[in-house]
Amino acid sequence: MAKEFSFDCVSQVDIQEADNAYQQAKKELSQRYDLKDSGSTIDFDKAAGKVTIIAPSDFVLGQVRDIFTSKLVKRNIDLKACNFSKPLASSGGNVTSVGTFVNGLDKEKATQINKDIKAQKFKAKTQIEGDKLRISSASKDTLQDVIVFLKNQDYDVPLQFVNYR
Repeated sequence: MAKEFSFDCVSQVDIQEADNAYQQAKKELSQRYDLKDSGSTIDFDKAAGKVTIIAPSDFVLGQVRDIFTSKLVKRNIDLKACNFSKPLASSGGNVTSVGTFVNGLDKEKATQINKDIKAQKFKAKTQIEGDKLRISSASKDTLQDVIVFLKNQDYDVPLQFVNYR
């Protein structure tokens, strides 16, 4: 009797770590000499997984975004996980950019990953379950080969491999 081994391929962000990065960026924004009185603000909505940056110019907006992204990197959050909008003009001559964190694989990405695994002819079964992709096989080695294959691909979202059993 062959036992089935499986793992889930997901794309999630630890919101608490993102909040910690936000707190550090906010603190640095208030302490940095060149940005202290610039009128820049950064806000984070934990429930929605969105960060909003408001700055007086595109240059300052880029500086604040760089501070925030550097804090994300220090907290081991992949920068692909946060998609920033293009800077938009807002009231008072300010510029606004909103970043949303990826939470789960969307249907198109899961289908693309599924097709890529099938094209490699791994002896594994794939199944899309909501916002994750379950991959199962009778061989642990096959599952490890699938993980290595997926790590070498670029899907514009960070992938994590959980529930390996």
